[in-house]
Amino acid sequence: MIYVDADACPVKAEIERVGTRHKVQMFVVSNGGIRPSPNPLVQTIVVPDGPDVADMWIADRATKGDVVITGDIPLAARCVENGAQVLKHNGEPLTTANIGNVLATRDLMADMRAADPFRQGGGKPFSKADRSRFLDALERALRAAKG
Repeated sequence: MIYVDADACPVKAEIERVGTRHKVQMFVVSNGGIRPSPNPLVQTIVVPDGPDVADMWIADRATKGDVVITGDIPLAARCVENGAQVLKHNGEPLTTANIGNVLATRDLMADMRAADPFRQGGGKPFSKADRSRFLDALERALRAAKG
């Protein structure tokens, strides 16, 4: 199965295309505002408003053999701990080998932003190369999940 943390996910169409090719059930989870897909393999899950409700829904279900797509690092850590494969939107895998460092970096950056309210910037824009890297990574993850 594929679980998608759908709020602010720039690769929903790509996930659906690759998941359909592999005939994998997909759960697109959000707090609402996402148009449901007519694809029978895609189930749109709308959770109640609240902090981390969509994340908890995914983390409570994702396990070994599943693929989770998220940019949320704490959610990724829980899913990695449960044995799921986790991919960021740019195709970067989050694994037991790197999730600790990624969490630490996230916390450090949050502290830096809190200490300097005038700090500008954010992430770099999502590029065609990111989309291509994501498609390749998702393809590999689904093959590995089947094997």
